[in-house]
Amino acid sequence: MDTIRTLVSAGTVVGCILAFTLATVADDLAPTADNSGVLTADGEQQLWSSARPDGHAPIGVMGDHTHSRGEWMASVRYMYMFMNGNQGRGGNKSTSDVLDDYPVAPKDMTTNMVMFGMMNAPTDDLTFMVMVPYIFKEMSHRTRANTSFTTHTDGVGDIKLNSLYKILNWSRQQIHLNAGISLPTGSIDETDDTPGGDVILPYPMQLGSGTFDLLPGLTYNGQTDNWSWGSQLLGTVRLGRNDRGYSLGERGQLTAWGARKWTRWLSTSVRLNGQVWGDIDGEDDALNPALVPTADPRRRAGERIDFLAGVNIYGRESWYRGQRVAVEFGFPIYQALDGPQLGLDWVLVTGWQYAW
Repeated sequence: MDTIRTLVSAGTVVGCILAFTLATVADDLAPTADNSGVLTADGEQQLWSSARPDGHAPIGVMGDHTHSRGEWMASVRYMYMFMNGNQGRGGNKSTSDVLDDYPVAPKDMTTNMVMFGMMNAPTDDLTFMVMVPYIFKEMSHRTRANTSFTTHTDGVGDIKLNSLYKILNWSRQQIHLNAGISLPTGSIDETDDTPGGDVILPYPMQLGSGTFDLLPGLTYNGQTDNWSWGSQLLGTVRLGRNDRGYSLGERGQLTAWGARKWTRWLSTSVRLNGQVWGDIDGEDDALNPALVPTADPRRRAGERIDFLAGVNIYGRESWYRGQRVAVEFGFPIYQALDGPQLGLDWVLVTGWQYAW
């Protein structure tokens, strides 16, 4: 079922991108001036502009840009993440290695997420953003008795409310603050059938954190006529423990990207994304950390660096004006996990954005 969902989603995305591309190619043939920035009152300095294909960061980056006063933007993102094989600080661990220490070993995990977003700018300096995720998770396991089973969860994740405040805008460069909060709307009480019965699922299979989390950050963007670049530093700070007696590890993320604008409607990008996260504080008394490593709160920390490549397609005229479709694919180039813990294999993010 998960494979069918992935193929259908991928086919839909490819079809939309092809249709959008054909329309924008036709528009690109019309000779018009390149609006790569907005002149100030003195007619000299140009300001950073989103009205170009690379005017937004790669689709996997959120909270990357602000809007002008009164502007709205709606977005839908789809993310597919595949985790395969266990790792520890000493390197890869086979399923047999894990089963030497635990009766049950995780083998692989897929996460499908659809993220609905809305942005609005009440002023030129302040933009508000809300993100609502719907998540599907599936994890396969093997036991010492050589039996296999799979657990599933799906539902609304934690809703995020964010504000982006522009603090500098000069010479086609911009810096803004990210300040948000994550609401505990995702379930932490998910259960499923296992060989041990209908039980509470381990931490990675839950849909939310169960806590209110602060989301501080800082974002920088820069442009020339045909190039753009940016970086973003984000954090996740947990506010206390949830009602099951634990809080997920705090997280830090630093990403940097560069993009090339090839035409008025097409750009490509490369990005490095580094993340570090801590162990779980506390524990869920319903979980047995000696049964499966995903239930051990002291084996959840790690760090990772991903390499990603992306494409942005931007509509400038007619019915597709202000719309953008994008795709980004990536994989880890470095992982160090407190394991045994499933490592990332690859990730795909696609999306549609419409500003008016």
